[in-house]
Amino acid sequence: MRVFTAKRLYTPLDEIENGWIVVEDGYIVHVASQREKEIPRAASVTDFGDAILAPGFIDLHIHGGGGYDVMEEDANALPAVERLLAKHGTTSYFPTTVTAPLDTTLRALERLADAIESSETSANDGTVRAKPLGLHLEGPFISHRRRGVHPENYLLPPKLETFERLWQASGGQVKMMTLAPELEGASELIGEAAGRGVCISMGHSDANSAAVLAGKRAGARHVTHTFNAMRPLDHRDPGILGEALTDGDLSADIIVDGIHVAPSIVELFVKAKGADNCVLITDAIAATGMPDGRYRLGTLEVEVSAGKCVSSGKLAGSVLTMDRAVRNIRQFAGLKLKDAVRFATSNAARVAKLEKRGRLEPGAAADFVILSKEGEVRATVIGGAVAKPAAQS
Repeated sequence: MRVFTAKRLYTPLDEIENGWIVVEDGYIVHVASQREKEIPRAASVTDFGDAILAPGFIDLHIHGGGGYDVMEEDANALPAVERLLAKHGTTSYFPTTVTAPLDTTLRALERLADAIESSETSANDGTVRAKPLGLHLEGPFISHRRRGVHPENYLLPPKLETFERLWQASGGQVKMMTLAPELEGASELIGEAAGRGVCISMGHSDANSAAVLAGKRAGARHVTHTFNAMRPLDHRDPGILGEALTDGDLSADIIVDGIHVAPSIVELFVKAKGADNCVLITDAIAATGMPDGRYRLGTLEVEVSAGKCVSSGKLAGSVLTMDRAVRNIRQFAGLKLKDAVRFATSNAARVAKLEKRGRLEPGAAADFVILSKEGEVRATVIGGAVAKPAAQS
């Protein structure tokens, strides 16, 4: 029996003073306060002192890190990404594709599916790594007008036959898909994919309100990197952004790096969506955790300077880490740390239907992040194994 203790636990909906958690075989079996119940004497105790113990962060949209892109063939790629994530408090993630030639995407999905099926939280060398839990398809079913840096030549219309090829290549591991609901055939594809348990997220879209509502009726329930790569808000034709901000049945994610969205607009987003429907993502690329320079995003070359990632004059992902996103949104929107943590944990888990992640409760995976009161990572626990943090930046 292993016990983890800290001055404060965020479940994250509730706060427990002087809390402790019992872990067996990689899962939580008990959560309590030392004020109510004593720690069993036979337990092996890891005490994090005056820190905060919270659920591990979940990143539903990430393309790479540590110098590697998740779509590349190098066997070192995912381990490098996963080690970097663990150092920054992220315990599970969805490797995310970017639009590429269909054959390239199919091969990447096969490799990523194999990695998911064989993934372990601890490598043979003893390092602790974040765990891939599913795949996020960003493209190829997106708007030409709002494609961002996605290569125009490789965009495809939303056809069931194409999705079936992607689905088969992934071994059914596609758990999230970003698409534009206004495209011809989108509603039929949304219905089919949602029926297989895929979270359909509307994004890279020029949709008007009618198209968004049609997508929602078909089964879409989320919105990708709100404000970015979508029709701007118009007071007479609010479109996808207007629906994203006002529809309480839609959850939405946002990139809070201070570059993609201005701080005041981040605050507006939080006020509009409310505590239940905000999700943090990083949209991080290979350059994350690396010095400035040129890096890959799928088949694209991206120039990174002073934290800004650009390809052909357009933003191309970020170098954001989830711990930084939590600290940023706390500052930008004037939040308590507990609420900011929620956007990277239980809210993300609910959107992706990850039943054993995002909460500190019996039956959940023993995935935690240990934070200072300022939100800096002191340690990460994945499946009950402890990873050290990265140097704070």
